[in-house]
Amino acid sequence: MSTTDEMPDAAGSLAELMAGNRRFVLDDAAHPNQDVHRRSTLTGGQRPFALIFGCADSRVAAEIIFDQGLGDLFVVRTAGHAVDNAVLGSIEFGVEVLGIPLVVVLGHDSCGAVKATMEAHDSGQMPSGYLRTVVEMLSSSVINARRHGHGEINEIVAEHSVQVAQELPERSSVIGRRVAEGKLAIVALEYALSDGAVQVLSSTIPTPDAPAPDPQVA
Repeated sequence: MSTTDEMPDAAGSLAELMAGNRRFVLDDAAHPNQDVHRRSTLTGGQRPFALIFGCADSRVAAEIIFDQGLGDLFVVRTAGHAVDNAVLGSIEFGVEVLGIPLVVVLGHDSCGAVKATMEAHDSGQMPSGYLRTVVEMLSSSVINARRHGHGEINEIVAEHSVQVAQELPERSSVIGRRVAEGKLAIVALEYALSDGAVQVLSSTIPTPDAPAPDPQVA
């Protein structure tokens, strides 16, 4: 997105991300906003059009898979996109201070953090160190997914991404208020390691073809 462009709304931001991902999948990436001029224009501030909360996996770099450049995306990453207070604070900064209209929870297939959580539940043995904290934060998603009959890792990854997207406005009053005011939408996406494509799992963006209520006739 050009620095001279107006900030798009949530639907426009998602469309921009999906268009960039299509370019990436087709090996036709434009590599926008990655030159010296773009760098110099950002010294006075930033206006990213989307916030990506994704997994720290090295194969899922947001700016690359969505074909974006400097200043386009505000990115927060943890293993298994586990949510802690620092994550919530970072997202609050993005949506409240920077006015970003779209938060994307980005999961991916074969997630190692989800796999570690599944193995801990199956074996009854928790990992050592701070990996235990990650497993604890992902445990509710694994439990809920299995309660709904999902046993495969990619089914659980999808359930986890959707659950995180639902929990963000519940856990943060700032995020919840922005959503209630219609200033923020939250979308869960899943990235496929094999072909690089993303698909929408859940979205709070109103569908443009949804029927409007009938007007009241006096």
